[in-house]
Amino acid sequence: MLRIAVPNKGSLSETAAEMLFEAGYTGRRDPRALSASDPRNDVEFFYLRPRDIATYVGSGALDVGITGRDLLLDSRSEASEIASLDFGDSTFRFAAPAGAFTALTDLEGKRVATSYPGLVGDFLTAHGVTSKLVSLDGAVESAVKLGVADAVADVVSTGSTLRAQGLEIFGPVILESSAVLISTRGDLPGIATLQRRLQGVLVARQFVLVDYDVPKTLLEAATAVTPGLESPTVSPLHDPDWVAVRAMVPRTETNHVMDELYELGARAILVSSIHAARI
Repeated sequence: MLRIAVPNKGSLSETAAEMLFEAGYTGRRDPRALSASDPRNDVEFFYLRPRDIATYVGSGALDVGITGRDLLLDSRSEASEIASLDFGDSTFRFAAPAGAFTALTDLEGKRVATSYPGLVGDFLTAHGVTSKLVSLDGAVESAVKLGVADAVADVVSTGSTLRAQGLEIFGPVILESSAVLISTRGDLPGIATLQRRLQGVLVARQFVLVDYDVPKTLLEAATAVTPGLESPTVSPLHDPDWVAVRAMVPRTETNHVMDELYELGARAILVSSIHAARI
């Protein structure tokens, strides 16, 4: 039975649970449960703190897990990323009082507060900078104002939280992170199926099916608008001068594609959601 680690709380938890459900797995019904068995799919889920998942998977206690790339790198565990899951995006940057620092080298010998000492320490070492890391559990924005650090390294979205504390971003991006699937043995039975299913969920979320009718004389131009992933499906209609076309298109481009097809001469343009896919 494949043992899967899943975040039990935080920003990754809800989306991870939704993806697994859409992929056909049965998770926990009680939000307080620490584990749940899914005999039909021959898997068992273990609900853990996101920060601990890489450690459990890296030690071999669990076979595969869903966590953040940042948490994986910070843990320095033996686990490795085997697939990106395209959610939970975050960016890690350095910040300090306005005008205090302009380059990464300015942090030489300085105190840097962070909740990710492994990740930040490895980054600084790779760039030849020696700083004293101040490890904090949770928000670090107040560290400079309270005098325990000269700069901070933290997740940044809009930067508004940092600005509220009188800090500004400087230096290079430390890491672009997102949710990932991790394991020490990607060849274990069941992992390939899990990857395909999760990839199918991503495809279903990113694409829609577009069906339309178009005159044969316009078929080449129409299929240039909707090439599909490999090739569109073209079917004959009762009217020999027309054909029906079906193709996958990016969800974000749906209305632009519909407008272009209509202006081209296509009619009966319909869009359907995809609930599951195998590509």
